[in-house]
Amino acid sequence: MQKILIIEDDKTISNELKEMLNNSNYEGIILKDFNNALKQIIEINPDLILLDINIPYMNGEVLLKELRKTSNIPVIMVTSKKSEVDEVLSMSYGADDYVTKPYNPTLLLLKINAILKRYTSQISTINYHGITIIPNKGIIKKADKEIILTKNEMIILNFLLNNIGNITSRDDLMTELWNNKEYINDNALSVNISRLRNKLKEAGIDNPIETRKGQGYILK
Repeated sequence: MQKILIIEDDKTISNELKEMLNNSNYEGIILKDFNNALKQIIEINPDLILLDINIPYMNGEVLLKELRKTSNIPVIMVTSKKSEVDEVLSMSYGADDYVTKPYNPTLLLLKINAILKRYTSQISTINYHGITIIPNKGIIKKADKEIILTKNEMIILNFLLNNIGNITSRDDLMTELWNNKEYINDNALSVNISRLRNKLKEAGIDNPIETRKGQGYILK
């Protein structure tokens, strides 16, 4: 069952959304801790988010902007505002769609269904030494265990996988990150490689990324 996270501080609306989603064969989950919204999103790892603009502690558009630094989880902005500026800003920050309150339940469900179908069709999996890698979700899986990668870690792993068995230079990795608009310096690359190694080790693969001194890295 696909999980949909509701980020809405109006309890009546959030409960109505949850009931509607549960009745439509989704698992509706209401965010409780607005003070640590980003952390909660990562821990829950939903398939889609319904995000209100006006939420406590952090404006919904700002939260979306922060989320997009590490995740491509589909997001539909839900708000009572009807300004075109809000719509443009939401889409520019990475929202997949936008609805206003009072919303039409049928229309909202159609939007949710369309986005999830599109997103699911884009997801491909890669099998590597007994683990499953889902690039579009930034996840590596070993049995029932899921390990979430940051956007930079996923870009690096994906690039190494596409060049498996061959040496990849640090310059190649830096260029790939820049091409994905991830601005990273040489020290940050080393940190990301180290974290990626640790997460792969956590998944049961010990030291798959070999360092070739003066040349770069090779994924074994």
